[in-house]
Amino acid sequence: MLTSYRPAVQGTRYMVSSTHYLATMGGVRILEEGGNAADAGIAAGLCINIVQPEKAQFGGVAPIIYCPSSGEQVETVSGLGRWPKSASLEYFVQHTDGDLPQGILRSVTPAAPDAWIAALDRFGTMTFEQVVQPALELVEGWQERYSGQKDMAVTFRRLIEAEQSAGAERHAGLKAARDLFYRGAIAGEIAEFCEREGGFLRMEDLEDFEVRIELPERTTYGDFEVYSCGAWCQGPSLLMALNTLGGFDLKKMGHNSADYLHTVLETLKLTFSDREAYFGDPDFVQVPMKGLLSKEYASKRREALDAVWAAPDMPEPGDPWPFHSEPRSESGPVPVKVDCEYASVWEADTAYACVVDGEGNAFSATPSDPVGWNSVIPGLGFCVSGRGTQTWLDPAHPSRLEPGKRPRLTPNPAMALKAGRPFMPFGCPGGDAQVQGMLQVFLNVVEFGMDPQVAVEAPRVVSHSFPNSFWPHASQPAVAVVESRVDQDIRRNLAGRGHRVQDNEAWSNEMSRVCAITVDHKTGMRTGGADPRGPAYAIGW
Repeated sequence: MLTSYRPAVQGTRYMVSSTHYLATMGGVRILEEGGNAADAGIAAGLCINIVQPEKAQFGGVAPIIYCPSSGEQVETVSGLGRWPKSASLEYFVQHTDGDLPQGILRSVTPAAPDAWIAALDRFGTMTFEQVVQPALELVEGWQERYSGQKDMAVTFRRLIEAEQSAGAERHAGLKAARDLFYRGAIAGEIAEFCEREGGFLRMEDLEDFEVRIELPERTTYGDFEVYSCGAWCQGPSLLMALNTLGGFDLKKMGHNSADYLHTVLETLKLTFSDREAYFGDPDFVQVPMKGLLSKEYASKRREALDAVWAAPDMPEPGDPWPFHSEPRSESGPVPVKVDCEYASVWEADTAYACVVDGEGNAFSATPSDPVGWNSVIPGLGFCVSGRGTQTWLDPAHPSRLEPGKRPRLTPNPAMALKAGRPFMPFGCPGGDAQVQGMLQVFLNVVEFGMDPQVAVEAPRVVSHSFPNSFWPHASQPAVAVVESRVDQDIRRNLAGRGHRVQDNEAWSNEMSRVCAITVDHKTGMRTGGADPRGPAYAIGW
């Protein structure tokens, strides 16, 4: 157990930080070979798929944000799969008594391979063969941990061979590798396995699937611009929380004081209430994102926050529609109320990698979906994404199951800019704790002047007072999990305000595991932080 802060890692050429030291090394290797931030970030992500398959494996998800050094165009990759066309809410009502059983029935299309290749094609400079080399070499060293690992090497080599068969043109080679996975022999093997196991996924679901390059969601916080992926993930809730907190004098409250932690916890409850009521796949539901991200709406939400007392449960959602630029096209979902409390298990899977290269380009990605959610496909070495676990079977919920729809994803990379240029890519594992940990680390940096390593090591709090994003969407009203390093008097103060304080370990996985890199635009210095709550590591020079 760590008992003291480690110094931040600083570098002037480039910086890589990820949730596993070998993935960080893989990213550094690609930078040394001439790759840019996207090349290195994708290499790190592929290494994570090998060394942390219990957190994120190749057939899972991989949402990505990329920002060029100029800051001119921040873009995202929607690395999230879709429910197969034959899946339906009615099926689960009729055949599983309204349950969403673990295993193959939760499968959605694998999105990570397409996300890695699309990002490489759009933002990178290298071939798939080049960026996969560190991961390919790691397979032999890690295959004993998981019986299917040796087959990942075979899959990687098949993708390389497809790329090579297309000739020397980089784009054509990447397309050939992608087509093998989604339209060729690998797709057929995936579809055959899913049908044999009793799942919904078929060849046409793979053939029709494609990730998108999209503009991000955005807000401002003081001198900073902060970006997230869209409402198909929980990313915009980070921006909403920042908008609400922007109306408080957090510095005056003092870092991790009772007033400060209470304000953060109550802001998160308000934010997740709106997430519950409005977030879902924008292809299927109307999400009033402009309203939710408006400063005027944030001011309204602050009025619902009691400065002294904790809300006993998740508050009622707000009404963002008066602040939204488009008329409401339907009556909208009925906010879900959880009538019973479960002894929920707090999910702590997922991984993260970020890179800032020598030119100042910045990459941020949150790969996820562990081995164990589904069986490893024989001969391929990976599982089909089980991200359907983040779906609701309530027909009134905006993230209810529908054929072709994306579940509401917890993994959500973030990117902060200052003076219009990349300042800090950041993110983390941790399910519903992700936004909460990212929020506190961001505030530690920009409000309290901490470098990224000190910021990620500072003790954190996490609210459980909302329906968990994972099936069966358990809730623990008023529960606030607090790392034991938070002063005992402050924990007592929070309890006196109505928070159901649960003391946790001094360094707890439940609090998320944040990685971040900051850039000093005056000196060019990159400073990296890697969370000691896991085997994370930052390297730069």
